[in-house]
Amino acid sequence: MASVKAKAYINGKWVAGRGGVFPVHNPATGEEIMKIAECTKEDVQDAIDAASSAFESYKKWTPSQRAALLMKIHDLMDQKKEELATLLTTEQGKPKVEAMGEIQFSLTFLTWFAEETRRMYGETVPTSVKNKRFITVRQPAGVAACITPWNFPVAMIARKVGAALAAGCTAVLKPAEDTPLNSLFFAQLCEEAGVPAGVVNVVTCSRDRVQEVGALLCDSHKVKVVSFTGSTAVGQWLYSRCGPTVKKLALELGGDAPFIVFPSAKLDQAVKDAMFIKFLNCGQVCVSANRVYVHESIHDEFVSKVKQAMMYNIKQGNGLSNTFNQGPLVNKKQHERCTALVRDAVSNGATIEYQAQKGDGDLFFPATILTGVTKKNPIAQQEIFGPVFSVLKFKTEEEVIKCANDTERGLSGYFYTEDIAQAWRVSEAMEVGMAGINAICIDTAETPFGGVKMSGLGKEGSRHALDDFTNDKTICWGNL
Repeated sequence: MASVKAKAYINGKWVAGRGGVFPVHNPATGEEIMKIAECTKEDVQDAIDAASSAFESYKKWTPSQRAALLMKIHDLMDQKKEELATLLTTEQGKPKVEAMGEIQFSLTFLTWFAEETRRMYGETVPTSVKNKRFITVRQPAGVAACITPWNFPVAMIARKVGAALAAGCTAVLKPAEDTPLNSLFFAQLCEEAGVPAGVVNVVTCSRDRVQEVGALLCDSHKVKVVSFTGSTAVGQWLYSRCGPTVKKLALELGGDAPFIVFPSAKLDQAVKDAMFIKFLNCGQVCVSANRVYVHESIHDEFVSKVKQAMMYNIKQGNGLSNTFNQGPLVNKKQHERCTALVRDAVSNGATIEYQAQKGDGDLFFPATILTGVTKKNPIAQQEIFGPVFSVLKFKTEEEVIKCANDTERGLSGYFYTEDIAQAWRVSEAMEVGMAGINAICIDTAETPFGGVKMSGLGKEGSRHALDDFTNDKTICWGNL
């Protein structure tokens, strides 16, 4: 496993946390990996001050300088991806092949944002006033607080910190308490790449201090942007907390994705894709298929095919072994939640059609397929974030669209059909930020990622990603 420094990274230095240390565990084995810095709000204030001071010089860097810096980080991550993948699997639990895929995905964002530095275009604005000329320019917003999740920690660092650096912002990175080691590895990459002191800072803390650290990032007038990926509940708290300082806020929150299979669908492809998007990272994915709607005429055949696929393809265990393709849930809270949702569904009439063999460890949850689920079941109303396939029947297109949209969340949605007219109707009717037509891999560095309703604000990736980290300024030249 990669060697990781156990201290916080503030103003170009490795410093001990004033709160001591806290342990990081391997969810597959329960073993302690190492103890790292427990940062207090005083440590976080140091990081904010360092980022604010560094911003005064970094904001003046040319696009080519910022691009070169991002590509240095990219190249170092690429060179050390084997070490990073092992570290990611050890602290997060996902299989090594998925960890490597996440790192490759992260590299595409670093490349994209390096290229985007040169495309921060302004405008020349025609006006009816004869003796004036108007232009707009985009300028970096300032210090960005980047709060990353535990399910795709490396990718979210690349998305958030990469965009911040491309825009000319400095960053204070606060990783999830379950998976902080990859962020310290990233800090080591930044140090080796020659990132100036204070431009990237990493503060780590346990769950006990999350609220005080988050509050300071929201309350500080020096922090101009808060970018967060995580639960809707925490996003709501951050939203309200940032109000008094009127920050720019980017929120990528919970999903409740529908996966619809119409009668004309190529069934084998739908089964294959449903398996992938449901069981990726043991179901701990914000764009995971949360509610699988299957037309009543093909329901039984679909369920049978999924059951067969699960029997032959799901093998749970320690992701560091090539023998296994599904890891554990990340912590006890996630395991208890999945257990409660399945128990409730069964007690209210749902049937467990099949459960795969559970991995050897307390945090493994057996991959499960449920039928007879109704929209009234909590499992059909909440983000599951676990390897549970909930199947619901439908009769008509109108009915299933109504059911798919009957949620306060709207991140992604998928449907399978060979009817072109239906493809247009459904893609336009779905209340989501991203819709997949006969496709599940709908997230790339070049395209905007984000949801509607209570799934968040703003877009990550694409040319729109820098909007959250920049301010538009209008410049008027008069008396011409």
